[in-house]
Amino acid sequence: MISYDSPEIIAAFSKQRGITFPMLSDKGSATIKRYGILNPLPELAFGPTRDDPEVKAEIQKYVSAVGARQDMAGMAFPGTFVLDRQGRVTSRFFEDFYVERNTVSSLLVKLGGAGGSPVSGKKISTNHLDVTAYPSDASIAVGNHFSVILDVAPHKSLHVYAPGAEKNGYRVISLALDPHPQIRALPVQYPASEIYYFKPLKERVPVFQKPFRLAEELVLDGSLAGQEALRGKENLTITGTLQYQACDDKICYNPVSVPVSWEVGLHAIIRERPTVAK
Repeated sequence: MISYDSPEIIAAFSKQRGITFPMLSDKGSATIKRYGILNPLPELAFGPTRDDPEVKAEIQKYVSAVGARQDMAGMAFPGTFVLDRQGRVTSRFFEDFYVERNTVSSLLVKLGGAGGSPVSGKKISTNHLDVTAYPSDASIAVGNHFSVILDVAPHKSLHVYAPGAEKNGYRVISLALDPHPQIRALPVQYPASEIYYFKPLKERVPVFQKPFRLAEELVLDGSLAGQEALRGKENLTITGTLQYQACDDKICYNPVSVPVSWEVGLHAIIRERPTVAK
């Protein structure tokens, strides 16, 4: 992690949060500027355009809903760069609202990994599939991007349909989440499928025959209204339905809808800035 804060503030922050991984102080925001992610708004907040309505709106969106402080000058737009072992950037993740942040586990899921937090899953079995449902994170805070995940294993000799199969009239496996006032859902992330050749109809359709994962990224409302609505709550339940149609080499079974759910804990954001002895 790289921050514009001084080594003393970073050390106090690490102690406050129990952080054990390295955190680096970017003196003069040199690295932040080289990556092109310097946030200029804290300085504009105290400049000649500070009363401009557009500047005020930008500050509330990209700095703080309660306004900027002078010690915020030099801060970066919050985001994550993913580097390979040669130091090359392979992915980057930035958001459009300063409160919204990806959890590490959610980033790992988006990159195709298993997530970083040990979270127990709920196991569901149907006549065609074995499913394990679990969230990327055991606990989240307002503004967090996290994921709900389904690990799906079709039974022997069965397949379910992947995106693209709807062109042939088949029902693609899908996840339909129930609306929640404090959650914004992004599109489901599908893995690569394989082509199944159905000889009697001379059809080639995309399917899943081997175990695969469906993941959907969610955002917990970080607005002031959302924070107020969640105040005092200790957990959150997300519900939905897994919908699919399974077939073998002879029979296509009736479409199935399976209720699924996930539970995550809620924790508060630590807002107070660490104090450093002078």
